[in-house]
Amino acid sequence: MAERQTRAILLDIEGTTTPVEFVYEVLFPFARRHVRDFLGQHQRSDAVRADIEALKAEHRADTEAGREPPAWRDESADSQLESATAYVHWLMDQDRKSTALKSLQGKVWESGYLSGQLRAQVYADVPTAFERWRGQRRSIHIFSSGSVLAQKLLFAHTNEGDLTGYIGGYFDTTTGAKAERSSYESIGAATGAEASEVLFVSDVTAELDAARAAGMRTALCARPGRPEPESQGHTVIHTFDVLFP
Repeated sequence: MAERQTRAILLDIEGTTTPVEFVYEVLFPFARRHVRDFLGQHQRSDAVRADIEALKAEHRADTEAGREPPAWRDESADSQLESATAYVHWLMDQDRKSTALKSLQGKVWESGYLSGQLRAQVYADVPTAFERWRGQRRSIHIFSSGSVLAQKLLFAHTNEGDLTGYIGGYFDTTTGAKAERSSYESIGAATGAEASEVLFVSDVTAELDAARAAGMRTALCARPGRPEPESQGHTVIHTFDVLFP
C-alpha cells in the first residue's frame, strides 16, 4: 500500500471488522425474535411509523413485481403489526438489503445494546489498528448495508470497548448500493480526500470492484476460518496488522 498517499480508510463491517457469525447467529436472530414486541411498544413513534410505511411501500412493489410476499392487512393496528412482522421475516429470509428493514433492525438492536442483551464483536486487531491509523492521521470511515444507527451502536458496544471515537463517518444504503461505483464516488467526496487517497477494505470483491472503478485503492479482507475468495486483482490481507504498521 502507498502509505503516504492514503489519507482515509473505508471499512466494511461483516467479515472485515466483525465476524460474520456475530451478524448471522446473534444480531439477525435477535431482531427476528424481538421485532413484533418492538413494533407493538413503539408503533406511535414517528420514526417507527416511518419504517412501517416504508416497509408497506416496499411490500406493494414486491407484490406488483410478482414476488409473492406474505399478505399485508390494514384492518386494525394489530393486523398491520402482524403484517409488518411477517414481511420483515420474509425480507430477512432473503437477506434483502432493504433500507427500511435495516432502519428498523437498527432500532431493535439499539434496545438490545442498551439493555445489555447485546455485546458486539470485533476482531482483536481492530482497536489496535484504529489507534495506529489515528496516530498516523488517517481518517476512518464505515460503509455497511446496516443502518448508520446500527453501525454506531455496534462500535459503541464492542467486546473491545467503545470504538466510536476513532470513526469519522458512517455510510449506509441511503448513500447507495455497495456494488455501485456512484456510492464510492459520493463517499470519497464526503471524506474530503481524493479517491486515490482512500483505501477501501471489504471481504466482497463486487464491492471492491465498484470502489476501484471509482478510483479508490482496495484490499480484500480474507479472515482466518472463512473461505478464501478469488482476489480479482485486489491486494489480499488476513489481518489489519499489515495495513500501515
